[in-house]
Amino acid sequence: MSVELYRNGSIYSPADPFATAMLVEDGTIAWIGTESAAGALLDARMTEIDLQGALITPAFVDSHVHLGSLGARLNGLDLGGARGAGEVLEAVASAATTGSGILLGAGWDESAFGDGTLPTSEQLQQAAPDREVYLARVDVHSALISPKLAMRFGLSEGPEYTGALVRGKAHGRIRDAIFALDEATSTENHNRALAHLASTGHGTVVEMAAGQISGRADLEALLARTDAEKAATPEVFAYWGELVGTEDEARTLLASFNSDAVVGLGGDLNIDGSIGSRTALLREDYADAAGERGTSYLGIEQISAHVAACSLAGIQASFHVIGDAGLDLALEGFAKAAESVGLAKVQAGRHRLEHVEMVDAAARARMLDFALTASMQPGFDAAWGGTGGLYAQRLGESRAAGMNGVGQFLSSGVPVVIGSDAPVTVASPWAAVKACLELSDPKARISARAAFMAHTRSGFRALGSSNPMAGQLVNGAEATFAIWDAAELSVQTPDLRVSSWSTDARAGTPMLPVLEDDLPNCLRTVRAGRVIFDATGAA
Repeated sequence: MSVELYRNGSIYSPADPFATAMLVEDGTIAWIGTESAAGALLDARMTEIDLQGALITPAFVDSHVHLGSLGARLNGLDLGGARGAGEVLEAVASAATTGSGILLGAGWDESAFGDGTLPTSEQLQQAAPDREVYLARVDVHSALISPKLAMRFGLSEGPEYTGALVRGKAHGRIRDAIFALDEATSTENHNRALAHLASTGHGTVVEMAAGQISGRADLEALLARTDAEKAATPEVFAYWGELVGTEDEARTLLASFNSDAVVGLGGDLNIDGSIGSRTALLREDYADAAGERGTSYLGIEQISAHVAACSLAGIQASFHVIGDAGLDLALEGFAKAAESVGLAKVQAGRHRLEHVEMVDAAARARMLDFALTASMQPGFDAAWGGTGGLYAQRLGESRAAGMNGVGQFLSSGVPVVIGSDAPVTVASPWAAVKACLELSDPKARISARAAFMAHTRSGFRALGSSNPMAGQLVNGAEATFAIWDAAELSVQTPDLRVSSWSTDARAGTPMLPVLEDDLPNCLRTVRAGRVIFDATGAA
């Protein structure tokens, strides 16, 4: 039996917005209250933990992550800081002096380069003359490859391979082959990624697995971890992105994983690609590439059949969709499925769309009709939104201005959950909350409290959790939480016309960290009463 009394801090709880102490007994929250009551409650059974003013919140849910790719990125050549082709080549040349086999890197983003110029294939080969080179773009929808690697896959100059840049289906084919990892490497990557996510205050993560990302074997390695290994990390749920055409196919495919952790068929089941790689499917041409409107990976009939099959089987379906024309395809597919199996069946499926960045009012209304959830990444806007950003470069200022409408979704009744899409953006939950306060479109901004809900409690609802207390700190709830070193707490709104913060306790609203300069630092993450990350020295 374990009993821990956390006291002398702040507890983010709807049950008591003024709470400063919390009692955890055998993995369950047994009591939340004030410091004076905590002193009277303390007895010899308890381990007393002085928070020294720190904040306890429910642990975060990352609703869209790629664990294998994140683990590999944390251990590989990280090009996220490169600010030009020369810096990419310098990093490749340095990495080429150690190791053997294919040289892997990721994270470059030409929108951060001064002139946008990419390394040529010849320059890549000169930088690593004895190695094949694969360098994924930050969105992982295209890559720079060396001539040796292009030759191995029989690529010649064409629409999907220009200079050193490969994208579209050719990129998918190369990525599939490169990341067909052995089980030991997959497990190492998973463990590294999960440890990182625990250190950033995540108690639950949602893996978006698909054949074109890391393959079925990678997901099976993740699911095959022992119970002890699973208990020592954030809880993992997963979606598998593979098309089905009938109810029986849907049931058989989901059952083939033999795991309750696999909760749906979809996630990164791609309808289109990404804006950065110009593969997101648009209604109009890319502003910086006349005649290009992106790539369609699925048609209406395929989308409809998948949604109908999953709806009949009672299985959640999901699709990756970013461009406005891609969303048109998705919604037409849902409409056709509703005609086939009935609107009520589709609505009961709790289906979701991942990313869903380019949305107008009519599309939002249709998403609401189908009871869809928007799984979004506000970190995308922080990285690529705003005047002169990547979105403006690719789409023009007017189209870019309406991207990532989190606030519009919520005000229209469409549920929103938040993830990082790590390794595409960093798994920093407070950075995501801050991004929601500062979205480029003022109409898209939401309060810190709404963003926090979308990154915690709403994540469980989107997964179909039957536990009404999941993602909250209340008596009787599972003790899954994080402790934060936060300099100042307040009630924050995104509206600059009114006071953006309040420290008036009479408001009765639990306060969150002020997200202006330094973001809160995670001191400890606890899942079901078990410490899975600790930087306090008290574990």
